[in-house]
Amino acid sequence: MLAAIGLGVGGLAFAAVVVLLATIPFFAAGIPISDEPLLTTALSVVMGQGVGFGLFALLYLRYTDRGVDYISVRVPTLRDLAWTLGGFLVFYGGLVVVSFVLTSLGIQSAQNDIAQIGEQDPRVFLLLIPLSFLLIGPGEELLYRGVVQDRLREAYGRWVAIAAASLIFSIVHVFSLQGGLEGKLAYLAILFVLSPILGATYEYTRNLVVPSLIHGAFNAVQFAIAYLSVTGQLPSA
Repeated sequence: MLAAIGLGVGGLAFAAVVVLLATIPFFAAGIPISDEPLLTTALSVVMGQGVGFGLFALLYLRYTDRGVDYISVRVPTLRDLAWTLGGFLVFYGGLVVVSFVLTSLGIQSAQNDIAQIGEQDPRVFLLLIPLSFLLIGPGEELLYRGVVQDRLREAYGRWVAIAAASLIFSIVHVFSLQGGLEGKLAYLAILFVLSPILGATYEYTRNLVVPSLIHGAFNAVQFAIAYLSVTGQLPSA
């Protein structure tokens, strides 16, 4: 359990260091990336979720002599695609239900940092749509399902592994949230309720591509809605 927690938190810290190192050449060249939301987002996602998470996971597998075969990945079959579609529908439906319950209780969920960046430059949301499939979904699922959950599965079995990995996955997101304590807890509660869907699809298909696609599709839809909302193309509630 401690190893899994260390992997979850360590992966996030490692990704942050990779992003920081990637910004050094820009500062050295006199390019103020903090004033460029599009560039900031691209660097954060590519170097963080893409390079950072992926490299950290691979280094761990090499250090522990598990090898890349430890991760269950293959070209999706029709059954895998069916699980992907079903998982996405359940995931999004779960979001609607949980959000409705929280709204009924008068609880407002916190916002992710990326929402504020996107409000400065809506093009950020458009950039994040393809990156959700290419880097965000695969990068996070590789670390938190492919490594953390599988590591827990070795010791506790699939159900404890799904629950514990989901909790770790939810908690590490607190570092990217804006808002008060109640809003942050609400956001984490939503993630903790929905994350087991990703874990379950991985366990039942033994194919990391499935939760990666579900994760990517969910994020892409959210970013598309955010873009339409910020640009005034989506009627406000």
